Amino acid sequence: MALSDLLYPDNPKRKQELIHLHQELLDCMSTNFHATNELVGVLNEHLGCTITPIKMRESSTVKENCEIIIQVMSEIQHQVQKIDSDMKEKLEPVLYQKLYDIKEPELEKIAIAQRVFSIIFGEATSTAAMVAIKLLGSNHLTLTVSKLIGLLAQIGASVLGGVSITIIGRGLEMILHAILGAVERSQLLTAVRSYEKHLAEFRAASEKYQRAIHEVTSLVRQQVQ
Repeated sequence: MALSDLLYPDNPKRKQELIHLHQELLDCMSTNFHATNELVGVLNEHLGCTITPIKMRESSTVKENCEIIIQVMSEIQHQVQKIDSDMKEKLEPVLYQKLYDIKEPELEKIAIAQRVFSIIFGEATSTAAMVAIKLLGSNHLTLTVSKLIGLLAQIGASVLGGVSITIIGRGLEMILHAILGAVERSQLLTAVRSYEKHLAEFRAASEKYQRAIHEVTSLVRQQVQ
């Protein structure tokens, strides 16, 4: 009896579902790598950051690729926190509070941020200030990054985290051979169902993350045209 028959004895259609889940994971991760590199490019070019772009490693496992993107997302969070610290240190309290006041005109916030960057870098463009304000004021981006980091950690720690990226799409039997031994056969279906739940959440969080980054990068492109 095939391993897939042990996993899905009553519903042949579900034999293909795990393959589709893996392909969806690969597609989501690939798009997230691309979106993250877009944001990294903006931070490096306009805010003087030196974050190294990332690339999916097809010879590595799902978990190792999750760790790659988690690391750079954490670095982005660190850089945003550093910008906030610089603003707080170099601005009077009243001006600093204006940066987070939703009633304050955005142009005024950009002018305040540009003043700080001029002190730090000697000169600063309005684009750099605009990017900083967008990042500092974007609870949406902050929350989506935190959410995605958590989900990536869950997926990496799941029973399928040890599967190599290169196995994805090659067939259900290879996937099952790769994970069999990590759990007892009786636990396998429960583990896969849990993975399905993580992936559904990951898909939704990925879409929000990509939209939030697109909002920032689109503004930058409009600013420099």
